[in-house]
Amino acid sequence: MLTSWARLAGAAALAALLVPSLAPSFARAQTPEAEAAFFKGKNVRITVGYGPGGGYDVYARMIGPHIGKQLGANVIVENQPGAGGITALNATSVAPADGLHMMIVNGAGAALSQLMNSQGVRYDLAKLGHLGTVSASPWIWLVSPESKIKTPQDALAMNREIMWSATGPIDGLADGAAFTCEAMAMKCRVVMGYGGSNQAALAVTKGEMDSIYVSDTSANNYVKSGQNRAIASMARTRSRFFPDVPTIFEAAKLTPEQAWLFDFRANIEDLGRILVVPPNMPASRLAFLQAAVKKALTDPDVVAEGERTQRYIDFQDAETTRKRTLAVVDNVTPEQKAKINAILSLK
Repeated sequence: MLTSWARLAGAAALAALLVPSLAPSFARAQTPEAEAAFFKGKNVRITVGYGPGGGYDVYARMIGPHIGKQLGANVIVENQPGAGGITALNATSVAPADGLHMMIVNGAGAALSQLMNSQGVRYDLAKLGHLGTVSASPWIWLVSPESKIKTPQDALAMNREIMWSATGPIDGLADGAAFTCEAMAMKCRVVMGYGGSNQAALAVTKGEMDSIYVSDTSANNYVKSGQNRAIASMARTRSRFFPDVPTIFEAAKLTPEQAWLFDFRANIEDLGRILVVPPNMPASRLAFLQAAVKKALTDPDVVAEGERTQRYIDFQDAETTRKRTLAVVDNVTPEQKAKINAILSLK
């Protein structure tokens, strides 16, 4: 029979074995003060999945110092181009969830690549930690100033294919046009290979193409210069730049299936530029980061800076971003996913 001393010693040994396994769970619940102390003076990376000088790089370098200020940390922007952002997003999805690494992501492109099971995709947008949406905007259907297409119905009434200009299969231009043509049951041909949205828009101006599907920020530049004309905002909300241009829901009578396709497409576009962190981050650290990002990107001075530089900030909080992500990559039926893949394959 064990002596009392032996029983006590055994209990102490067992406790010693259990303490290390319990310690991590205790460490996860940190106070805001403890989280602030953790970040103070540390280096936090914002990864950009594209090269220097592009839109995502410029956004990251604009917002980085403001997020750093809220964290009490030094924010460093790191470019990791490759596979249209997929390489960097794959790396983010397996990085340590310590709060020292975040990424600004092309939410629409990342979601479409995941839905299509594109080669090399190893991330899951639904499982990443979401910090919020930096900016998102409705996309616009443009034609040339002299085009006979004044409304979506005019395009439907034309007894020929409507030609859309684009750069590549999942560039926003091509897949947006494909969704529009499918939803409107409209004869179309999407012509890819233009060197950029500027060249694609110019092809419409010259009459080589009939239409182009672009973000409202790009559309604003093309319309202000007299190069193109807007006929519809492709979401349920009108664009800030085109308050007099109707939405597709206002301009056309849609069936429930047509409305679903346009809503789904708008949900993709609403992902915009999102900030994410690796999955499985301790809840208190994720909440601290979310609060810091929200405070930085809702600061009136930061919003005004975006207005001055035409890097508009339309912040959406982390929960809204998460719900939109789930609506796009998780909450679709197999039949809907098959239809989306057929559309995205431009079949």
